[in-house]
Amino acid sequence: MSFAEYLEFNWDDLLTMAAEHLAVVVVALALAVLIGVSVGMLTWQSPRWSGVALAASGGLLTIPSLALLALLIPVLGLGWVPSVTALVLYSLLPIVRNTVAGLRAVDPAILEAADGMGLSRTGAMWRVQLPMAWPVIITGIRVSAQLLFAIATIAAYVAGPGFGHEIFAGLARLGAANALNQAIAGTLGVVALALVFDAAFIVIRRLTTSRGLRV
Repeated sequence: MSFAEYLEFNWDDLLTMAAEHLAVVVVALALAVLIGVSVGMLTWQSPRWSGVALAASGGLLTIPSLALLALLIPVLGLGWVPSVTALVLYSLLPIVRNTVAGLRAVDPAILEAADGMGLSRTGAMWRVQLPMAWPVIITGIRVSAQLLFAIATIAAYVAGPGFGHEIFAGLARLGAANALNQAIAGTLGVVALALVFDAAFIVIRRLTTSRGLRV
């Protein structure tokens, strides 16, 4: 069976896997943004605590994915929960790092002006500092998203969703009929999703960034 014939015959299953792969990445990324941006906002003023946050999130990224998933199985079982948990942990570093960097890059004179206008520290954070830091923060989120599309394939190890099943099934059967087609279809599916999602981020960045900060 040719690759085109394989795609035609298995199109419905591939679309299901694509939807699952996209969903697990979006859910994990949303949680990571909530956690990572919050941590960055809480620690950016303190070199000590921001250093701790960056070291911790960086340390998590160094853990081999198969090892982390294996450690999560006794605690969280199989399926979506360990998959999402691992993806969240792996995506924190770029988000925390860029949040801290973006907030620190805001000119102190602008914050002084906000204080002079009667804004509280919290008000200045939400209405001035965070919007100005947003282009840097969303770049970190974009990096994390691309990272997660690749790592999400390993979630098949814990019966997680997505293209990992297609890739590993094909690799495990190399030499058999359609094994190579399976591996290629899964791999191309991940690449296509990552490219489409990255293009969407360009639009999201433009829509969520103030006109004066757009480049």
